[in-house]
Amino acid sequence: MELNYGPEHDEYREQVRGFLRETWKEGADVVAFRQQAIEAGYLYRGIPKRFGGSEQPSDVIRARIIAEEFAAAKAPGEIKGNGVQMLVPTLLERGAEWQKERFVAKTLSGEYRWAQGFSEPGSGSDLASLRTRGVLRDGQWVINGQKVWTSYAKDCQYMFALIRTEPEASKHQGISYLLINLDQPGIDIRPMKQINGGNDFNEVFFTDAVTPEDWIVGERGEGWSVSKSLLKHERNMLGGIDRSESLFDSLLGLAKRTVKNGVPAIKDPWVRDRLAALKAELEVQRCSSFIQMSRELSGDGGGLLQMMNKLGQSNYAAAVAEVANAILEDEGLISPIGNRRPGNERWVNQYMNSLAAAIAGGTSNIQRNIIAERGLGLPRESSQ
Repeated sequence: MELNYGPEHDEYREQVRGFLRETWKEGADVVAFRQQAIEAGYLYRGIPKRFGGSEQPSDVIRARIIAEEFAAAKAPGEIKGNGVQMLVPTLLERGAEWQKERFVAKTLSGEYRWAQGFSEPGSGSDLASLRTRGVLRDGQWVINGQKVWTSYAKDCQYMFALIRTEPEASKHQGISYLLINLDQPGIDIRPMKQINGGNDFNEVFFTDAVTPEDWIVGERGEGWSVSKSLLKHERNMLGGIDRSESLFDSLLGLAKRTVKNGVPAIKDPWVRDRLAALKAELEVQRCSSFIQMSRELSGDGGGLLQMMNKLGQSNYAAAVAEVANAILEDEGLISPIGNRRPGNERWVNQYMNSLAAAIAGGTSNIQRNIIAERGLGLPRESSQ
């Protein structure tokens, strides 16, 4: 397998490195740096300039080089989160022109933060069974119902949500994709106490909450198809090699600095064996990403491998958590909540997040069914 990008892209890599040497130093103004990176064509490459992007031609190899070099320099990249990584691509693909003009640039800058209103009590894996309803009345949607497991909703100004607007239609056809201002009397956001003491998840209650008629992405009843486009972006966000690589590097650091039985944990044969296995799995993911890149360059798309990204990353996070817990032993029971400068107890959050990763963006079991049925052509599992 040829893993070199070639002379042309090696030259481009040097350009990126030169830009970073000139513009980024630890402690520099992050906002100003990101604007320089946008103007140089390195961030938000697929987004038109009029919406705050750098409007560069699609080039998966250049995008990969940028990600690698920014990570190596520890330079701030694109803002992460629901708004930038999920809503913005969806608006660019399915939104009205005025929606792009109003929301995209301010979302990219971090001025607007977005919550995702999908899951409901009893409507998780079977998302199409959601019951929160919207009725069109006097030029606005009147919304009643409840969303749950809504990450960071208490810190967001807006929500993109799936709302049932056509109650007589089939469950997949009766859903619309609405944008909602969270700062209004008809919305009650209640943080949920998590097992680690945090409260990043929220319940959101709608009682005659309203949003303008034209704050709909796509047409009435098209929300399911819009959401499938969005979940594609979410699963790509959750399944990248960068996350796995960062987890492994952190675990390796933990093994080097943690002492077990008077010696660094990394000298323990079991720990070394598990680290070797995790490193091998990481390289498998890396080679898989190269294959996907090659297929995208040839116009074939990622195919079955792309469907496995999210599932593979979720499994990897769980395997890393298992090794970290074994290294930490009793120290892994200490909560980082309330500690302004937490140390190894931060791994408690990684363990909890590894459990959540099997649910976020579509549960792992549902993802396995999709791979089996749509990727491998296996028969659907009988409901009997």
